[in-house]
Amino acid sequence: MPGVTMSETSKRPAWTRENWDRAPFNRWSFQHVREIVPTAEVWRGREPASIFSRSSRPIDGIAYQGEFGASDIGQFLDNSYTDGFIVLHRGAVVAERYFNGMNERTLHLSQSVGKSLIGILVGIFAARGQLDVNGLITDYLPDLGATAYAGATVTQVLNMTSGVAFDETYTDPYSDIGRIDVACGWKEKPAGDTRHWPTSVWEVILGLTKKEAEHGERFSYRSIETDVLAFMLERISGLRLPEIVSRDLWQPLGAEESANYTVDPTGYGQADGGFNATLRDYARFGEMLTQDGFFNGRQVVPSDWVRKCRFGVHAKFTGDYRIATPHGAYQHQFWHEDHRTPVLLARGVFGQLIYSDPASSFTAVKLSSWPDFRNNKLLRETLAALNAIKRALVE
Repeated sequence: MPGVTMSETSKRPAWTRENWDRAPFNRWSFQHVREIVPTAEVWRGREPASIFSRSSRPIDGIAYQGEFGASDIGQFLDNSYTDGFIVLHRGAVVAERYFNGMNERTLHLSQSVGKSLIGILVGIFAARGQLDVNGLITDYLPDLGATAYAGATVTQVLNMTSGVAFDETYTDPYSDIGRIDVACGWKEKPAGDTRHWPTSVWEVILGLTKKEAEHGERFSYRSIETDVLAFMLERISGLRLPEIVSRDLWQPLGAEESANYTVDPTGYGQADGGFNATLRDYARFGEMLTQDGFFNGRQVVPSDWVRKCRFGVHAKFTGDYRIATPHGAYQHQFWHEDHRTPVLLARGVFGQLIYSDPASSFTAVKLSSWPDFRNNKLLRETLAALNAIKRALVE
């Protein structure tokens, strides 16, 4: 594995609006988002935080064979741009580590890990009878009747099989995801460009009028789908997304710290990648998944919904998506390491990951600041390391 030079996040780098969320600035910025863009609080509530039991185990010496050859967990954590790392087995914390200036109270940007929160919220709303996942998305957002989302079901949007044309090229400022960066307030529009650029995420959605496939035909990763679902939840509840997450997840989980969302100029919380929370609170969410939706003495999420999240349709998971996880799938805003197992992955660019395996009663969270948006070798290395820890704990 390549070596890494770790910078101290206390030393604020000379970032700009164009590069703050890119390497090497992300080594600092992912822990300081509130200092860069506007945010809205996800309140943890007034109740005491839920308590983790602890059963510390030495994990650094656990050996495994990864993408870069023979290694052990200590080397992996040192060499994979780790900011925070926590492992739970049978509900107890086995290991908790902080790097790169992070500590137990630091809020860390989760990127697309936050998508999985929305997938869980859809299940909570459905269980209350507030929405029908088999209904059309236009039943809840009739404004989308003039877009390519006409005819798509909630489930198709949830599974990113809607067929709507959306360019997810992160390095192209003129792609659809590049337009979201501008619309959500993360970036300025390209210098010298005099064309109209969207001033809100909702405006981006209303501009998606082309289809690239029939609805339900195949999976294609589209970050905007998560925002469509979030707007649906806001329309149904009359609440803003940070309020929904506070009410339905952060307070029931007994979160230790309030979280936050980055917000666009209209105050919309960026559902597809703007969520920030502490390592332990991500672990609370992950452990809730491992326990079939039960945590902090209550059924936070219906157990049948969590189980439905665990098994996707591998046949629709095609092309480049199989490079990192050849047997993978995608379901309800979660990735799957292997569609034949119940392991759930909440994944975000630059190395954010929540790993939940109910069969082994194993939960892990790794917060990172990789130099690349996507790195299939580092992802496979991470999965190899986590599976090695899991085997060592279960044996």
